[in-house]
Amino acid sequence: MKDNIAYCGINCEACEARIATINDDNELRRKVSRLWSELNDIEITLEMINCTGCRVDGVKTIFCDSICPIRQCALEKKVETCGNCPEMEKCEKVGMIFENNDEAYQNLKEYKK
Repeated sequence: MKDNIAYCGINCEACEARIATINDDNELRRKVSRLWSELNDIEITLEMINCTGCRVDGVKTIFCDSICPIRQCALEKKVETCGNCPEMEKCEKVGMIFENNDEAYQNLKEYKK
């Protein structure tokens, strides 16, 4: 599971985009594309819902691959996750995730051990 913890601490194993990719499930892709389109107020097509996980080799959604500011920062700093970054506790980028997802914060604290 450690490889499926995203840079921000979110569990990629539970991500429906990853599940749809792993299972080649177009119905789930449709569901995710509709939801993400609504949440982000942009069109996210079925074809965009392909991701094997944030930190593992393989395909990624356009957001995870090149737009996510957290992933881009971690790659630039060459840290395994935000939990390995000395600035994590005061970081506004990853802090937005923690505000809505305490599990992500706990995953990073656990991962760091």
